[in-house]
Amino acid sequence: MALTIAQAAERSGLTKDTLRYYERDGLMLAAVDRTATGHRRYTERDLTWIELITRLRATGMPIRDVRRYAELVRHGDGNEQERLDLLRSHRQQVLAQLAEVQEHLGAIDRKIGIYVDKLESQGIAVSA
Repeated sequence: MALTIAQAAERSGLTKDTLRYYERDGLMLAAVDRTATGHRRYTERDLTWIELITRLRATGMPIRDVRRYAELVRHGDGNEQERLDLLRSHRQQVLAQLAEVQEHLGAIDRKIGIYVDKLESQGIAVSA
């Protein structure tokens, strides 16, 4: 079942402009099919790929790396090591970001603990 760009935007949570950009900037695996009148028709395969692009971007992968990954996938078998290296490198960056966010969360939790202790020592009930 093919979806219009509006339906694909709704399903993916992206804007129609973002979907057009992904296609225009070489981030899609293949050109999105078109009707006889030129309207885009997205397949489930397109949406699965868009979901991956969205996840890579949401975790901070630069567009150039997403584009490179798409190029590698489009070229087919024989470059799996390069794909693996690209994804492993990105994974390391995500893990570093996650560790940093966990440190920030720890600082916030410590500050919350200070206020909870202070209020409870004053006999004030603290809600969760």
